[in-house]
Parts: sequence; structure tokens; C-alpha cells
Amino acid sequence: MASIMVASLLVAQSTLADPAPAIDLKSLDHDRVLKAADQYMSQAPITITVYPASRSAGGLHDYFSEADYFWPDPANPDGPYINRDGMSNPNNFNEHRHALIRMSIQVPALVAAYKISGDQKYADHALEHLRAWFVNDAARMNPSLSYAQAIHGRTTGRSYGIIDTLHLVEVSRAIMVLRDHHLIDAKDDAAISQWFSDYLKWLTTDSAGITEGNSQNNHATCYWLQIAAFATLVGDQPKLEECRKRYKEQLLPQMGVDGSFPKELARTKPYGYSLFNLDQMVTLCQILSTSTDNLWTFVLPDGRTIRKGAEYMYPYVKDKSTWPLKPDVMYYQFWPVRSPTWLFAGWALADQKYLDLWKSLDANPTNDEVLRNLPLRQPVLWEN
Repeated sequence: MASIMVASLLVAQSTLADPAPAIDLKSLDHDRVLKAADQYMSQAPITITVYPASRSAGGLHDYFSEADYFWPDPANPDGPYINRDGMSNPNNFNEHRHALIRMSIQVPALVAAYKISGDQKYADHALEHLRAWFVNDAARMNPSLSYAQAIHGRTTGRSYGIIDTLHLVEVSRAIMVLRDHHLIDAKDDAAISQWFSDYLKWLTTDSAGITEGNSQNNHATCYWLQIAAFATLVGDQPKLEECRKRYKEQLLPQMGVDGSFPKELARTKPYGYSLFNLDQMVTLCQILSTSTDNLWTFVLPDGRTIRKGAEYMYPYVKDKSTWPLKPDVMYYQFWPVRSPTWLFAGWALADQKYLDLWKSLDANPTNDEVLRNLPLRQPVLWEN
């Protein structure tokens, strides 16, 4: 119980006071959120145990996925798969990922619907999903990712697969909203918190997690965002301090002096990857900033700051036709959408142009690839 109280305090302390954004999120998102939540009310939880993975080296409760950009080798069709960067293989096993994303869409939407409407039925249904995924022995997922992003003929799992649970970041936020509104009982809260504590331990001690945490591109950003979100949920202050240190010493230095992310620009989908990395880095600032350690205003010796990242991408989101590089090899037509960068930066930096841009973007993307790369979809959960 003490850890739960600490975590609730951290929620209040982990973000800066919003500088009076000119957005009424509950009114703006009322119809969108309640329409979705009403549809989800009739849908039962589906966890990974519904989809046995015959190609997995793990068991029924072990999450399994296959590396997106690996394909059969035309010169050796029965041999190890080969990489085709940016080209997603539609024949991969994706059922566990789809189940996880489905839950990550429905739980935050249901909790957002409760927060907007005050109707407890939405919160109660969200709890059914949470119990299925994290509590019930027959259905729960194991708190590890040893078999994610496997490659046929090469490896049964990779550190890169840890990015798949980025979709638990907003789920953890929804759990904290339920906790703060006294809608989750102590037994369920303790069991769910234990799952995230166990997963946090695996992430920070297993060789896959250590490798991912030391990477130098969007994978590191996503790893440390997960650590920050889950540590906030369970009240792990030392890990939050480590996240702040990593942001300053490892993550922000990914940025070029112009505000771009050179390693993302070098990919075959530079537009989408640049947006993706910026979203996760901005969300880290939102979660980790305090009145005494404000990551929004932290500046590297050469002047790099998160504001530069937002300023770099802003004109290309406002008018994509000005993007100076080649279009992404896939899914370029589906971007941009209403992503957290412009809302969080608008709040923290008190910049109306970012808020106006955020309001102008599509809030209901349906493309699977976009949803896979948009782990935060319910802004009302992030409002103080």
C-alpha cells in the first residue's frame, strides 16, 4: 500500500503545472471517446493466450512476435530470413502484438470515457481487461519479452522486441487514473503493480533490456520511456532518476544541432521515424519533468533542447509537402496524425501554435502501422 501511495504522489509531481492551454479536452474529445468506449463495452478481453504461437520458443503465456522487416531469402527460400529495412512482412506472426495493441487502445479509451462522463461502467470494463492481462493465472501474460521480434532461422527473440510493450505506457497511465479515482481495489492494484514491478526488473536486469537501454536511436528512447512510465506507476524513484540522467546524457544527444534525429533520417522511413522518436522523447519530458528538474528547458552545451526537436518537425507536420527528403517507402500517406508532441509541447512551452497544430490533425487514424507507432491516443488521461 505504501508503494501505491508513493506512486500516486509521483503522478502529481512528475509533470509540470499546465500553463493554461486554450483547450477543453473533455469537450473536444467527448464524442470521439464515448463513441469508441461504447463500442468497446460489448467486447471481452482477449489476451495472448488466445493465440498459441507455433513458431515461438516460449510457452502459452510468453509474448511472441517476429521482426517486421525480415523476409524469406529468394536465393535460399528455406534458409534464414534477410532484412529489407522499412518493408513490413505481412506473413509474420502478429497476433500477440495485435492483442496487445487492442488492449492498449481499449483500456485507455474506457478510462478516458469514465473521466469525461463520470460513468463507472467504463472503468469497471477497463478493469476486466487489466485483470485478464496482469492478474488472472489462466490468461495473463508473463512479465518478460524474451521471444519478441524473433527472426526465422536466426534468433528466437531480440532486444529490439522490447519496443512492442511501448503500448503499455498509456495503459499504465490509465491504471493511475483509476487509482486516483479510487476505482481499483487494493487486491487488484497490488497484483497489477506487482506485474509491472516484475516486468521493470526484467527490463533492467535481462541482457536484452540492458542492450536495448544502451542503444542510440528510437529504441533507446522507447526503452527509457517505458522505464519512466512503469517506475512512476510502482513508485520506483531511483529508476526515475536514472531515466532523467539517460535523457540528458544519452537520449537528447541523439539530436542533431538543427533539431533533427540523424539516425532516424537515415532510415527508409525518415518522416515516420522522426515523428515517432520525437513523440516518445517529448513524452519522457512530460512524465519526468518536475519543478526542480525541468527536462523541457534542459539545454546541452551546444544548444540542443527538446524545443529544437519540435521546431524542426513543426513546418513539415503543418505542411508535409515541404518535407525535404524522399517520402517514406511505406505508409507515408497516412502521416501526420494527432500525436502527443504538439499537445505536450504546447502545454509545457506555452506555445499556442503547437496546440493549434495538434487540434488540426486526425484524431482517429485507422491504419495498423500508424496505430502501432502511436502508443498515446487519449490526451484527457494526461491532463493534470
